[in-house]
Amino acid sequence: MNSNKDFTAIGLLLLLALIWGTSFILIKQGLKVFSPDELGALRVTSAFLFLLPIGVVKFKELHPGDWHRLLIAGLLGIFIPAFLFATAQTKLDSSVAGILNTLSPLFTMIMGALFFKLTFSRFAVIGIIVGFGGTVLLMLSRSGGSILGINYYALLVVLACSMYGTNLNWIKAKLLHLGSLTITSVCLIFIGPVATIYLFGFSDFTHKMETVEGAWAALGFVALLGCMSTAIATVLFNKLVKLTNPLFASSVTYIMPIVSVMWGVLDGEVLSIGHFLGMAFIIGGVWLANRK
Repeated sequence: MNSNKDFTAIGLLLLLALIWGTSFILIKQGLKVFSPDELGALRVTSAFLFLLPIGVVKFKELHPGDWHRLLIAGLLGIFIPAFLFATAQTKLDSSVAGILNTLSPLFTMIMGALFFKLTFSRFAVIGIIVGFGGTVLLMLSRSGGSILGINYYALLVVLACSMYGTNLNWIKAKLLHLGSLTITSVCLIFIGPVATIYLFGFSDFTHKMETVEGAWAALGFVALLGCMSTAIATVLFNKLVKLTNPLFASSVTYIMPIVSVMWGVLDGEVLSIGHFLGMAFIIGGVWLANRK
């Protein structure tokens, strides 16, 4: 990259870390009223409606072969992770979910090597091992701080990270010819109607909006989550992937734990020594994996 691209990439990286690092506390606030499936559907619906006018215009840019590729990108990068993170945070502190999300670069490398012919170094292998060691520490550290057993809900975040890693390589390999705004807005056209139909037709969302105290505030938090953390951030992220490479783009998760932990502590969450050790191992592993 030249210097201008370097500055643009670093700027996008920091902005994305701030937006996505805040998403975990927004999920926590939304879960005070909505169930995980309602929150996931509302998050996708908000993003879908926000970018719908742009998506309709951008749809004409597609070639027939792009449709299934964008559907896959939407499912892996937006739809399924939205439900996985919401479910995970019913049993995980928002700060811990943010820390676990630093596994995304490791999965970017693993999926790239397995399915997209990406090669990686000895340091990458060491980084993968160290990163997973940190994940085990976090899984053993319950929300209260004592290391008493495995919190299996952490595996949902790990699964979401594996989807993010796959999607990064997929976009770089299959959708490089499309603009980042086109990719995001049209992806949401494919997955948004499903989420919207489920939200209004098969969940208690409308009933809760009429009867539950604090529902409108929770709606605001999740709508902000959908518009900022899903719609706008995904556009910026796809631009970063096209500008650099999947592994660099996924490095946004280096900084995200700092933001998520800050919000979590301000919201009264307590971190134990196990959480800090796990965080150190994961960040160290990600750094090794991304080292030249």
